[in-house]
Amino acid sequence: IVNDINDFSRFMKDVKITAVYGGASIDTQIRALRKGTQIVVGTPGRVVDMISRGELRLQGIDWFVLDEADEMLNMGFKEDLETIFEATASSKSTWLFSATMPSRVESIAGKFMHKPIKITVGKRNEGASNIEHVYYMVQARDRFEALTRIVASTQDVYGVVFCRTRTETTDLAEKLSRKGYSAQALNGEMSQQQRDKVMGAFRKGHVKLLVATDVAARGLDVDELTHVINYNVPDDPEVYVHRSGRTGRAGKSGISVSIIHSREQNRIRDLERVSQKKFEHKKVPLLSEITKYNVLAMADRLMESKGNIGKMGDVPTAVALKFEALSREDLIELWIKAAYAAQSQEPGMPDDI
Repeated sequence: IVNDINDFSRFMKDVKITAVYGGASIDTQIRALRKGTQIVVGTPGRVVDMISRGELRLQGIDWFVLDEADEMLNMGFKEDLETIFEATASSKSTWLFSATMPSRVESIAGKFMHKPIKITVGKRNEGASNIEHVYYMVQARDRFEALTRIVASTQDVYGVVFCRTRTETTDLAEKLSRKGYSAQALNGEMSQQQRDKVMGAFRKGHVKLLVATDVAARGLDVDELTHVINYNVPDDPEVYVHRSGRTGRAGKSGISVSIIHSREQNRIRDLERVSQKKFEHKKVPLLSEITKYNVLAMADRLMESKGNIGKMGDVPTAVALKFEALSREDLIELWIKAAYAAQSQEPGMPDDI
């Protein structure tokens, strides 16, 4: 958010912006505050720390903006937020932004805002019309296998995989990478430098799957996402609607995928009711179907191969001599055998899960 504000104030003279957040040198941040600043952007814990040290005095501010209010409360910052509110001037103008509006957010607004006006962008809780909603039902032990099969059977997937915890994002991204998928984790334990590096690679398309928590994915602004995958279905249906809205942007279509187990089937009904969308139940792709898909994709790439055979020396002649006794049918059969052998499948993995 600091980068966004810097962009906004690029052509405004003498506007200084200071970021205060944990995981970075507090002494450096204190020196920046002492030099004078017009805008402070901070995380609740570090802001409270600065207030208690007497380094951040908010009694004279004109504007107070609370962004991502619902996630702030979900993360347990209620007491910190109340401390910050109480340190501000009563005459300030307060703006509160929240992707969802549960009762606890409305409670904060009612307590600290004077006759607040609610502005809703779009229809509350309604899913976008250009997003397809599908779900796969599996045993809990098969959740990762289901994810890999869904991704493997999808051409040009570019999306976000949502998990509940920071640890799960790291574990899942590592497991996907070991299976050959282009995946990176994004979570709150990462430094800002690490986050910027991952997001830079993701925006450029070098990373195809971003494995993230809801908190870490807030502020993600990528219009080309093809998929949102709920590795864990969120407890709050409003969060699901917000997640799914990250695909299908800029007039494009998108797919929101949920991987659930049998005990969660009733939650799909709740999501349909809240989002006002019908969810399609799909079967996890069979290994045999994925293998066929991959072999045909390899054949397509072979047909699209480019290059100047005249610059390959005597290789074409040597290869032709090896194959000269084979018929067309023999060559096709050999290639298909090699293509199937190239498919990496765990031994003993059942075709259906």
